Amino acid sequence: MRNSIQQITLILVSTAFAVTTAVGASGTRSSDLRRASRLSHRSDNTKTHRQMAALRKQLLRQQSEINELLHKVQQLDSQVGTRQAATNFSTLPSRPTDNASVASLTPVLPSKKVLGKEIETPSPEVTAESSAPASREGGNAAGDSPLQFKIGSAYVTPVGFMDFTSEWRNHDVGSGIGTNFAAIPYGNNFQTNLSELRFSMQNSRVGFRVDAEVHGAHVIGYMESDFLGLSPGNAAVTSNSNSLRSRLYWVDVRKGDWEVLGGQTWSLITPGRTGISPLPADIFFTQNMDVNYQVGLVWGRIPELRFVYHPSHRMALAVALDSPEQYAGGSAGGPLITFPAALASTYASELNVGSNTFGVPNVAPDVIAKLALDPSSRFHFEIGGVERNFRLWNPTNRQIYSATGGGGFVNLNFELFKGFRFLTNNFWSDGGGRYIFGQAPDLIVTANGSPSLIHSGSTVTGIEYTRENSLLFGYYGGLYVGRNTALDTNGKLVGYGYSGSPSSQNRAIQEATFGLNQTLWKSAQYGALNFIGQYSYLTRNPWYIAPGSPSNASLNSVFLDLRYTLPGSAPTLGK
Repeated sequence: MRNSIQQITLILVSTAFAVTTAVGASGTRSSDLRRASRLSHRSDNTKTHRQMAALRKQLLRQQSEINELLHKVQQLDSQVGTRQAATNFSTLPSRPTDNASVASLTPVLPSKKVLGKEIETPSPEVTAESSAPASREGGNAAGDSPLQFKIGSAYVTPVGFMDFTSEWRNHDVGSGIGTNFAAIPYGNNFQTNLSELRFSMQNSRVGFRVDAEVHGAHVIGYMESDFLGLSPGNAAVTSNSNSLRSRLYWVDVRKGDWEVLGGQTWSLITPGRTGISPLPADIFFTQNMDVNYQVGLVWGRIPELRFVYHPSHRMALAVALDSPEQYAGGSAGGPLITFPAALASTYASELNVGSNTFGVPNVAPDVIAKLALDPSSRFHFEIGGVERNFRLWNPTNRQIYSATGGGGFVNLNFELFKGFRFLTNNFWSDGGGRYIFGQAPDLIVTANGSPSLIHSGSTVTGIEYTRENSLLFGYYGGLYVGRNTALDTNGKLVGYGYSGSPSSQNRAIQEATFGLNQTLWKSAQYGALNFIGQYSYLTRNPWYIAPGSPSNASLNSVFLDLRYTLPGSAPTLGK
């Protein structure tokens, strides 16, 4: 931008010089004519004087115009100098995003450099984000927003949106606007025979993003909260006093090809839409309005220390240390697995069973590695894996038992034709159930107290089609939890999936989803208004089916949402 201004200035000065030279030459020729005229035709003096006066008048007028243009150029140059530090907000160029992404903001002024490194300029369909699908990644620059402000050398941008969500289910799940996939009603009870309807604003977001240049490094600080925290028992009666909770809180520093991140972030194991980036706009977690997203999605928002190497804008390599949690499944109602009788009370404290938050004696962080390739704006591929470590202590024989597990993932999304993307994300693990939204336990416990890991895997595959102000989406999600059993000292089967096991021990859970995100109105200065609809059909199949019991449980869900997104928050389609 500054080079363009300098070129304009040079052109204007050259023009002024040419005009002055021409006038000077005209003046010289006029003097010669006057001397000749005095010898022969002195009557021409009056005509020559009139010509000179006209030329001088024209020169003064052009000089005035040039001065005015130079003044405007100087003002524009000053504005560019003030805003230059706000360029290069994103560490990577963004691609089509999901609907909860209020993070990946456009820079105040677009640049062809990312932290001093030349990159290809993405096409209009794959730049930053806006509420309109056709241009949702580049249309509304944060510089057009009245909400961005500067403190010192840092630029601060409030982010967020206001949601009004309605959800209807044909069975009473009892989990609010987030579906508890593993516990949809099974059998003959009031939950199965009654439907539910609820309104909520809990999915609304509030937060901020800070960008600054520090000692040659680009620093991004990001905080995002919603209102899905713990609520008092009478919250739904008189006043819905929903609790604010932390979603994301991290700092990212990038200098040259290297990047370091620390804080609560989308785990590196979460599928990406482009590159390797912590910004929600670059993460795939579907377009669903269900705040628990889609069955089969592998994800986490947990404390993480991440190191990323960017050999080019087409490739990224990353290694992360994630906060560990050895997980036996379940909720406050109890674990998913069945413990050996003598170890039930002790091991329920050594493993996370949903009721002992932060009380688990984890031995080491989970180690996650990922390679991401983006050969073009139409194609993204990533492959990686996770290593996990488990350790238990048996009080009856005073022995420590350990196990090492892990899993691998392959994710892909590409544009088949303009606006139409195919996506598939796949995961298989031995002890990785924690990352499938906790729908599968990591392990069982044998009679001597040693852990035995459970096989589990999942997929989310679907399409997203963007046209003008509309986005259509459809996904299939499924997960499988393997059977793993052992004999207790009393001769009874324990573990997961044995004959006679409770109906909460699922073999498979599947969900089909489709929906629409329609932009009703948008403005770079005043935000955007979207209408979002989602329908899902979900089934779960337990390992053991008691005589006379149904073979599975099913659920129909409908979500309708009206969303206003703040200007400067890079509104995206959907959630």
